[in-house]
Amino acid sequence: QVQLVESGGGLVQAGGSLRLSCAASGRTFSSAATGWFRQAPGKEREFVAAISRNGGNTYYADSVKGRFTISRDNAKNTVYLQMNSLKPEDTAVYYCAAGGLAIPNPSGYAYWGQGTQVTVSS
Repeated sequence: QVQLVESGGGLVQAGGSLRLSCAASGRTFSSAATGWFRQAPGKEREFVAAISRNGGNTYYADSVKGRFTISRDNAKNTVYLQMNSLKPEDTAVYYCAAGGLAIPNPSGYAYWGQGTQVTVSS
């Protein structure tokens, strides 16, 4: 069992930066791939980034590639999403998820956090 709690969301101007954190509890965190997804009002949940269990492999949606960086610290049971050059279209609730494979499909993740709001003003 893994419990996930996101933090670090907020309001930022376009071009600014935020760093999201996802703190996990449970012994199995280091054996779980982790992903970030987001959902804007009226839209489906979409993949943002994922990282493998040991952090050796990362994956990004084309829309955030070059601007966002996912990383993890298994000693701290925490995954991060550094978001730079933010755009208004990045506005959404961001969710952390953990599961067996670092894939862009939400169905690959068994555990989800409650989400943190990110709002980017123009």
